[in-house]
Amino acid sequence: MIPMVDLKRQYLAMKEEIDGAVQEVLSSTQFILGPNVTKLEQEIATHHGVPHAVGVANGTDALLLALQACGIREGDEVITTPFTFIATAEVVSQLRAVPVFADVLPDTFNIDPASIAAKITRRTKAVIPVHLFGHPAEMDPILALGREHGLRIIEDCAQAFGAEYHGRKVGTMGDCGCFSFFPSKNLAGCGDGGMIVTGNPRCAERIRMLRNHGSALRYRHALLGYNSRLDEIQAAVIRVKFRRIDDLNNGRRRNAERYRAAIRRTDIILPAEERGCRHVYHQFTLRCRNRVRVMEALGDSGIASAVYYPIPLHQQEVFVNLLGESEKLPVSEALAAEVLSLPMFPELTEEEIGRISDVINHAV
Repeated sequence: MIPMVDLKRQYLAMKEEIDGAVQEVLSSTQFILGPNVTKLEQEIATHHGVPHAVGVANGTDALLLALQACGIREGDEVITTPFTFIATAEVVSQLRAVPVFADVLPDTFNIDPASIAAKITRRTKAVIPVHLFGHPAEMDPILALGREHGLRIIEDCAQAFGAEYHGRKVGTMGDCGCFSFFPSKNLAGCGDGGMIVTGNPRCAERIRMLRNHGSALRYRHALLGYNSRLDEIQAAVIRVKFRRIDDLNNGRRRNAERYRAAIRRTDIILPAEERGCRHVYHQFTLRCRNRVRVMEALGDSGIASAVYYPIPLHQQEVFVNLLGESEKLPVSEALAAEVLSLPMFPELTEEEIGRISDVINHAV
């Protein structure tokens, strides 16, 4: 069986360091906002060339706290993509703001700046571009719209740690960049975890308070906050993997090129990598019109595959109930019917990629 991601291979490659880091935390008994959280925040801020990074409990909370720190309130409109995991829009509704869905580009699957522009109203206060599957969104025109209309830009980088857009790391171009350390991510823990990076000191201070019950001083609470602190054990594990993040992402890029060389079908569209962008291939996602047959052929050969995402958010029951029936978003809807993600992780071997590609090439 070839899985979508093999977490055991990565753990075994780093077992001694990970086990040692976890044991140090257990021995120290500093479990909440301890030295590993502080050091990881400093390391990630330095890596991104920004002054502030704040660890939180998960990637969803990173988006929620970033929106709240940026002043998003009830009734505000926040434009985002429907072709993403639900967390991106879910947090908008949790703040009683209104998610507004713009269509996406057919090549990178990322939000279309022209569609954003068409959706802006006097109530629009923010845009959440998602760097989907590890490919950066078209940030220059999005940032220009932000400047023109006074909008906050919150980057959803959950699938794109280490990706770059014209020499700039994702997460550093907007007001806040939000990362997830879910176990299958490019930079991952052994459970949930998240991080927000920002160049805005007021935003950073507010996020630190929000993650800790609205408190900057113990037992003094200026805000209604959350219990959303990055776990010390997770931070210790992530620090071990962070030291290898460039190698891990280069492994994904190498395997993407192996797929490109091995998949020879002209009726399959391979993932794009736009000029000036560094794709980090959280997923290797094809467009495939005979998707069901290809998935069946892969499954019959013991090879996993997945559809990310089969139902765009504007068609999800929860948002239809909240927002009513929306207009058609034809690109997102077409992608939902065609996309297929193949196994992708740094430790995937050339032989395995050859086997996967051979099945795809011969599927009828």
